[in-house]
Amino acid sequence: MHAQLSRVSDRLIQRQMPQQQDFSNITQKGSLMALKMLLSRLSGTRRDSSNFSEEEEEEELDDSGTYSYAGGRKHVLLLATTRTGSSFVGEFFNQHGENMFYLFEPLWHVERMLTPAAEANNGTLLSGIYRDVLQGLFLCDFSPLEKFISPPPQDHVTPSLFRRESSLSLCEERVCSPVIRDVFERYRCKSRRCGPLNLTLASESCLSKQHHAIKTVRVHQLDTLQPLVEDPRLDIKVIQLVRDPRAILASRMVAFSSKYHTWKAWAQNGQVPEDDEEVKRLKGNCDHIRMSAEVGLSQPHWLRNRYMLVRYEDIALYPMQKAEEMYKFAGIPFSSLAREWILKNTQTTQKASGIYSTQKNSSEQAEKWRFTIPFTLAQVVQRVCGPTMKLFGYRFVNDEMTLTNKSISLLEDRLFN
Repeated sequence: MHAQLSRVSDRLIQRQMPQQQDFSNITQKGSLMALKMLLSRLSGTRRDSSNFSEEEEEEELDDSGTYSYAGGRKHVLLLATTRTGSSFVGEFFNQHGENMFYLFEPLWHVERMLTPAAEANNGTLLSGIYRDVLQGLFLCDFSPLEKFISPPPQDHVTPSLFRRESSLSLCEERVCSPVIRDVFERYRCKSRRCGPLNLTLASESCLSKQHHAIKTVRVHQLDTLQPLVEDPRLDIKVIQLVRDPRAILASRMVAFSSKYHTWKAWAQNGQVPEDDEEVKRLKGNCDHIRMSAEVGLSQPHWLRNRYMLVRYEDIALYPMQKAEEMYKFAGIPFSSLAREWILKNTQTTQKASGIYSTQKNSSEQAEKWRFTIPFTLAQVVQRVCGPTMKLFGYRFVNDEMTLTNKSISLLEDRLFN
């Protein structure tokens, strides 16, 4: 069975890329041509049912009038940006149990290889590549992703998959190959000793699971996902996770300290030049989040009953309730394992609450930023991210006393879905 899957994967790669290309050395010079070539080859799998076995389940109409697997397989895409609590929320699905195949940030590899080239053409083509790689993964085809893993996998085996240990599905016994001496795997499994990841075994495991979920912070434009959501082989539900932009900035200044030294300097001297590139970048990030949410909330035909907007603060305050709502929206039973994990991990000690930890005293986390961001910086965020804050129901503050007064809520009631 394993050999058969490998041969199928080999044929897919050969059909999609007639000549093996090394995209690891793409530079801005000629980047547009290279990206277009790669995108066209990846797009060859879209809606191409010839790549899939005749033994796959027949499709049927679901309640929203679109086609999905007769077996009821659901696909959850958790969209977020960095420092919004997405690792924590992703665990709600990762901990579901043996019927869930969960992937943590697979697009990291694409971004790492292609971002310098994509920036030369405003990232438009990068969005299309993200979409096509996600499509492959939801269909349990890892071959599009393999093209971006560095160093390239050998016979579909790699020791280099980003944060492998963050996916229980990639560390379960059936995917755990023997340890290979002298092969270093940075993101090795913690639950058991495994060798390098065999992507053929991962694909086989994926195909056996009832539901699939992927968490990513790298898709910035929701409308670029329309062909993915409309794919008749998939039953995708999109959950967009947002957070107060002031809290995001405060968290990033800690987590990505070296990249935010300019903001730290402004915090010290109290002067923020609003025409600075850093401030423009903040505004651009806020605008992208808001525009994606506006697309989702407008419920276009391709997203009707397929989009949910969730605030991190609401999850932090009411984790069990919000988890139940997300599971209900996705059409997946809320498992006892997920429930137990949430109970255990939303009340924890300070020692376990590191910047990348998924163990949170969740209600405390929702307010922590208010005591770390200077009022001067909070004002800047309010000015450049005002429309985003208003849409998501985050209250503005006019003085430092209000900012640090925990008895004053900065959340307005919002019913997004």
